[in-house]
Formats: sequence, structure tokens, C-alpha cells
Amino acid sequence: MQISFVEIKNFRKLLAVRIDFASEKTLLVGANNSGKTSAMIALRQFLLQRGAFCLNDFTLCHWKLIEQIGKIWATADPADEPSAEAEKWLEVCPALDLWLDVKDGEFHYVSGLLPILDWSGGRLGVRLRYEPKDIPELRKNFLTALREAAAIRDGIPSKDGGKQKPPKLWPEGLLAFLQRRLSTHFSIKAYLLDPAKLQEPTSGIASPQELPVDYMPLDSDPLERLIRINEISAQRGFGHNVENSSRESAGQKSDKRLSDQLKQYYSKHLDPQTKPTLEDLEALLAIDAAEEAFDKRLESSFLKAFTEVEGIGYPGVTDPRLKVSTRLRPIDGLSHDAAVTYEIDMVKGDATTPMLRLPEDYNGLGYQNLISMIFALMSFRDGWMRVGKAKPGTPGNTDDTIIEPLHLVLIEEPEAHLHAQVQQVFIKKAYDILTVATEFDGESPFHTQMIVSSHSSHVAHETPYDCLRYFRRLPAGMNSSVPVSAVLNMTAVFGDGDETKRFVTRYLKANHCDLFFADAVILLEGPAERMLVPHFIRNNFEYLNQCYISLLEIGGSHAHRLRPLLEHLGLLTLIITDLDAGAAGKAVPTSRGTNQESNNPTIKSWVPGLSSVDELLAATEDEKIREQESLAAVRVAYQAPIEVEVSDQGGKPQEEALPSTFEDSLAFTNTNFFKTLTGSGLVAKFRDALNTQDPIAVKSAALFNALRDGKKAEFALDVIDAKDFDTLKVPGYIAEGLSWLQTRLKKKQVEILGTDEITQEGEPS
Repeated sequence: MQISFVEIKNFRKLLAVRIDFASEKTLLVGANNSGKTSAMIALRQFLLQRGAFCLNDFTLCHWKLIEQIGKIWATADPADEPSAEAEKWLEVCPALDLWLDVKDGEFHYVSGLLPILDWSGGRLGVRLRYEPKDIPELRKNFLTALREAAAIRDGIPSKDGGKQKPPKLWPEGLLAFLQRRLSTHFSIKAYLLDPAKLQEPTSGIASPQELPVDYMPLDSDPLERLIRINEISAQRGFGHNVENSSRESAGQKSDKRLSDQLKQYYSKHLDPQTKPTLEDLEALLAIDAAEEAFDKRLESSFLKAFTEVEGIGYPGVTDPRLKVSTRLRPIDGLSHDAAVTYEIDMVKGDATTPMLRLPEDYNGLGYQNLISMIFALMSFRDGWMRVGKAKPGTPGNTDDTIIEPLHLVLIEEPEAHLHAQVQQVFIKKAYDILTVATEFDGESPFHTQMIVSSHSSHVAHETPYDCLRYFRRLPAGMNSSVPVSAVLNMTAVFGDGDETKRFVTRYLKANHCDLFFADAVILLEGPAERMLVPHFIRNNFEYLNQCYISLLEIGGSHAHRLRPLLEHLGLLTLIITDLDAGAAGKAVPTSRGTNQESNNPTIKSWVPGLSSVDELLAATEDEKIREQESLAAVRVAYQAPIEVEVSDQGGKPQEEALPSTFEDSLAFTNTNFFKTLTGSGLVAKFRDALNTQDPIAVKSAALFNALRDGKKAEFALDVIDAKDFDTLKVPGYIAEGLSWLQTRLKKKQVEILGTDEITQEGEPS
């Protein structure tokens, strides 16, 4: 048995989304403010901290309807039944649908979820909805509060001839009332769902099934003894409190310090004085002997002091006499600053130097965080499996609670304070730690699933591609009157057995890729562009430099293979590539009117979808763009004609240069720069060609031939090393592409964030 997916509705930015759960670990990724934190909070508040909601957890687009309900109640006859508003409440209440895949032989775990008696296996679903406990009671209390506020307002003496504006008194409306009274009138209720009515999401937007207004909730908790839930929260600052709780202890908190975690683990699973067994006999005898020896020492030490006290009349004949004794508890050894220490590496063989140790607080934050999370995972596992003293049937243990078949572990932003390599190791090993127990061997009835939210490309890099769930921001007006989120399952991008999927997966694994966290992506032709385009952005495009742009070096022969992924993610994409003119299958210098064809697969098959060089040189701005939707579009930027000055006499005549690559386009855009640039290799060949009196076509051919076997990365490094590097002008085709991307990102920010948005996500915008 395992959780197949959850559908979240009306919770913060998540108006209606489905999050598919991988069998082992699922990673939630996406740009800032895309809804990842909202999803983790929803899982926490529906499954772990039942009912810890506030009004801000309701999706903002529903606030208007809630206020309208209050206005209807305020103007309606108090004797009217409020049944008409019940259906409206269903439209706005936060809900989480949890769907399970159940196998044969596991029916006894899910008897409370069976929709029909002859159910034969497969999917089972339950809805947890945060809704009014009693709508008539809610209306009654709201109207009472309104009347009390009105009475106070009417009793205020008028001033300035009644022109003074009356004060605002709570509640001004139903929203204000619920800000203070939400938990009093709302609770989570559970409902059975019908697997036959499941609908697949569309473009990341889910369609949770509708339930009748009079549908009856379940009488008991359907997830009790079915799922155990633990969490490592993002708010785990050292020296502060952190939640590492299961459903049985939801809301309890433990200190972040590792020594405190050790104390909790020891007292629950190891303490020989709690529920002792035969194996603990030796430890208990040692403790008794230590107590007896220490008592004798204390008695002799305090003898003089007690004799002095007796000299002043205490104790009397009937007064109890003082006696000092000890009560040793092994767990007290973990209650001081040096309980957990780190040994310092020393020169071996130096017997004169004592072993050096430092308290746990003296280790780096990264290792403190790593060790604490690993130990928390171990504690979660052993707490679930009832290891040691917590095991049912252990002498003295009266806990006969069955072990839940499902274990769900939520981890928020594990990358905090961790170096990149440590982030990668953690995400690779975390699930193994949770499932290392022998109870998971063979055909085990127990199953663990781990949900991780992260901003780290290093964490994403080490997670199987099919385990990623991408959160995408949608602007107001696209699916709602306010910005919301969509969730895309990366498993569905390519299908099964696709060569493109294999290439993309391997490419993303071979490259450090932050694609899943970016605002936009720029696909670059080669190493020279990869080194110089970031400089162009920093020096010439201030707004673009503030955005989160992913730059991927993947030449025109392969860029088109990323098309399914980029369109699925809905990312703004700029492709900076080469025209790659050819004739009879061979690469040639670009020229007009010679029936040349582009050899670039991206240009021919994706955008602009043309092969004729003459047509490509004449292509308009619109032809270089492929619009997917209001937010997603792709634009290509390839070499364009450049007017080059060829003489300083007679009005500075110009000739048209037709570059073939980034390097010769850069040279023709900055001829004076390259005429004086010192260096060898390509730099020397460019300098020599540009300093001749040959026609532009001849110079172009010379540059083209030099580039055929030239070292482009070395060329870019020589350019970067030049003294006047900052004066370099951006080639026109790249400048046009970057300007387009900057304009679209500005438009995207306005559409998604707006100017009056109330932030519902715990991430910075």
C-alpha cells in the first residue's frame, strides 16, 4: 500500500492541484513563490497538526464570496434557514483529497475507507475538508457580534453636528469575524470519495470530484492507525524549537540541539530504568552500586553540617531526621553542554597531549544541521517501528498500538547551511536511513514515502527525474482572479521509451542545471557564449540581471530536444544559436542569393521553422517567436547582417557583413577592439584579417576558415582578459534577444505578482 497522490483545493496559492507521490521520494521544485511551501503547509495542517488554520489559508479569490455570505446574513430575516449558503461554503473551504493504492491482503487496514462492500482493490480516497462545524451557529454568533458592534456605535455621542465619521468596530464583516473566530467555528471533517469519479489534471490544474451538499462525513478518523507522519520543518534554527513530531504528538516541540534529540531517543528506546528487561540487569546493578557508594560518601561529608544543625534544636524528638541520598538516572548524563562533543584531530603518537573535545555548538552550522536531520530520520524510523523499549510486547510495555502500514516523512528545504556536496549526499541517503530496518525486508506490509521541498539545484540534480513535481506560477486571470499555482508531474513529459527523454535526462544529470528554479532559460550555442553572455547581461540589462536566469550550453544540434520539457514547464526561453549556413551538405560562409540552407536542426524544426538562409535573414521579429501562452514563449536569436565601416573617407561608407557564428559577429560588431587585441591563436587570425584592406566578404571568409579549427573557449578567455573588455558592444542579434526576454519578464512579473498581491507563500518573491 502507498499514497498515490493528493489533490489540494482552495488552500493559499493552490486553488486546485494534484501532487503525485513517487513510491519512495518525491521532490517539490519550482521558482520562488510558486507554491511549494503552501503544499508542505497543507500536508502539515491537514495530516499532522489537524485544524491549525487561519483565514489567510483560504485562497484569496474566495474572500469576496465569504464577505458576500456575511452581507446576505446581515440583511436576511433571522428566522430564515441558512441552508442556501451551505453550497457556497463548499466552494471556498480548503480541502485535501488523499488517494491510496491498496493491494490484496491489505483490506483490514482500510476497512473504514471502502466505498462499497464488494470493493476488490485499487484506489481509495478520502477528503479532509476544513469547514464550518455548524452553519446556523456560525451565522447566529456572527449576527450577535454585528448587533453588539452596532449598539456600541449607536451609543457614541455625536460631535460636530453628526459630521464626525463613526469609528470602525469589530466585526466589519464576515472576514473580520473569522479572523478572530475561525478555529471556534471550523474543523476538519472527513468524507469518502468515489474512485470512479476521478478526473485527470489538465495542464497542472486538478479537478477534484464534487460532493453533494448533504453528503455525510465519517464519524471517526479514517487515517488513524493507517498513516504515521513525521516532519522536519524548514524553521529549524539552531537554539530554537523545531517540530519533529508524529500525528500522535502533533504540536509538541523539541529543541534543535542534538543532545536533546539524543535524550528523547534514549528515554523512549534505550533507558534501562524504563520498562527493564533481562538485558538491562547488569546496567541496573551497576547503577545501584554507584548509588550506594555515593550515598556513603555524602553521609560522611554532610555529618559535620548536620551535627551543627542538631546543636540548635533541630531535629526535635518527633521531627524527621535529614538524610542525603542520590538517585542516578543515566539520562541525566545528557543534560549538560558537554553531553555531545566533537573530537579534534590530533597528531598521532603524541601521548602527552590529552584528547581535545569541543561542545556540539562549536561545530559548523552545516554539520550540525546534517547530523540533526540524520538523527531525526533515525528517530522517526525507530519510533514508527517501536524499536527497543517502545516495542509492543516488551516486558512492562502496555502499549499495544499496531504499527501503521504507511509512514509519510515531510522534509522542508534540507539544503539550509549545507555545502553542495553534502546536499547531494543527504538526498541520496535520506530514504535509505528511513528504510534500513529489517522490517522492510521481503514482502513487508510497511511502506515509507518521503516528500521533500527544495530550492536547491544540487538536491534536484541527485533526484530521479521522474520523482520531480514542478510548481508553476500562474497569473491572475489565467485560472483565477488572483495568482495561483499549477503542479506538473515530470513523469508525463516524454512518455515511456522515448529517445529524447533519455537524452534530456542524461544531459541534466551531466550538467549542473537550475532549470527547475528559474524565471527563464537561455540556451547557448557554445563555450564562448556561455562565458560572454553573462557579461552582456550584467553590463547592459539591469532588470534581466536581477532575474533568476538559467543558462544552458547546448548547441543548435541538440537544443530542440529540450522542447518538450521547456513547453511542459512553461518557461520563457531564449535560444542563442548559430545560423550554420550550408551548401551541398557542407558548411560555408553565409551569403545571400546562393540557395544556402541552414544546417541547424533547432532553427529548421522548432523556431522559426525555416531552412532557407535567405528567408532566415529576412525573417521578422514575429517569425522568430513561438507563443505558447500568455506567460510562455520561445524566441530564437541567430546571426543577422551587420553594417561595417570600411573607410574613413568620403562619408564613411559601409558594407554588409554576414556573420556565421557568435565569434565573427562579435568581431564585426567591435572591429576596432579586435584590430588591436593582443594574443595568439584565433585572436591573432582575427586581428590579421580585420587589419587588411580586403572587402568584407573576403574578411568574412578568412574569419570563417579560422573558426573551423580554432579554439573558441580560448578565444573567449583572451577577450575577457583584455584591458578594455568592458567597452565591448553586444552583437545585435543577441541584444535583440536579451531585450525581448527582459521585456517579457517584466510583463510576467506584473501579471504574476501585480502590485497589490497579498503574499501567501513563505518564500521571497
